[in-house]
Amino acid sequence: MTSAPALSVLDLVPVRSGQTSAQAVAASLALVARADDLGFRRYWFAEHHNMPAVASTTPPVLAAAAAARTSRIRLGSGGVMLPNHSPLVVAEQFAALEALAPGRIDLGIGRAPGSDPVITQLLRQSGTTSDVERFPDHVRDIVSLVSPDGAAVRFTSGGTYDVHATPAASTVPEVWLLGSSDYSAQLAAAVGLPYVFANHFSGQGLERALDLYRTGYQPSEAHPEPRTFLTANVLAAPTSEEAEERALPNLRMTARLRTNRPLVPLETVEQSIAGAADFDGLGDSFMASARANWFVGTPAAVAGELTAFATAHGVDEIMISPIAGSYDSEPMDASPGRAQTLELLAAELPLAG
Repeated sequence: MTSAPALSVLDLVPVRSGQTSAQAVAASLALVARADDLGFRRYWFAEHHNMPAVASTTPPVLAAAAAARTSRIRLGSGGVMLPNHSPLVVAEQFAALEALAPGRIDLGIGRAPGSDPVITQLLRQSGTTSDVERFPDHVRDIVSLVSPDGAAVRFTSGGTYDVHATPAASTVPEVWLLGSSDYSAQLAAAVGLPYVFANHFSGQGLERALDLYRTGYQPSEAHPEPRTFLTANVLAAPTSEEAEERALPNLRMTARLRTNRPLVPLETVEQSIAGAADFDGLGDSFMASARANWFVGTPAAVAGELTAFATAHGVDEIMISPIAGSYDSEPMDASPGRAQTLELLAAELPLAG
């Protein structure tokens, strides 16, 4: 008998039309508390910048707020875009999170910028483009910095200088590498780290990336075996009609991104329906392509598809990005459609936490 995968959550903290950042964050904090109650395994916040529909700009800040509202679920980043930041700062932030919620912190690291070239330059004003080239070294630095032993800076003149992300670590955050390319899979394998393929962002190359990771894996002390799970865009509703309606705002946002249209806050369902004729054939094609790779429908149908997906790729966990849009009448400081997705799937699949 095929076993059901454990479920986790990826949150971009979506901002809908008419909603403030404060309301969007409040909705996500309510959602992480619900995920904790329901038995989801982990809850990660993404890093994106200067996007009208996304309030998740600083994963460690959001994870800290989530830690105060939860007691069991693992919390972290999906992910911190490392070239935007100093490795020491990232290590210190997540070491502090680990001290706040021992044994519950994940540090997911990515290499993409998370925004456009202008914002990327602003984020990196104190660094250089070589930060991207030095990404593998920076990953290794972070793993050392958050460990109880810390890292050692070696001077060319001789001698070393010890550096610790926190003075006396008793537990450490678990470091994951994220990506949607061969590069990230091969690096995770080479350094012996868990790996997540960003299937919600790009399903292209999934099988090859997992094969490269698993066959090339070099065991590490902390992770003697390769470990991976997948992300997916997911929406469950009591009826397929409601599910398809709630998917429209994010489908239209995807088409805007792919066709280089001006970005706007996430539409409500009613706004999406009213604007159905906005896009030409190319935009409609992008929406159809995205919809084909998403898991949208009734609880039983979505649960079955997720289980088959996990089995096909040999993983025991799926991290869902709950993409349900909101209706005009729904409160601004909550996300009933996203909460409904979590609740319906938790009722359909036995969540082990």
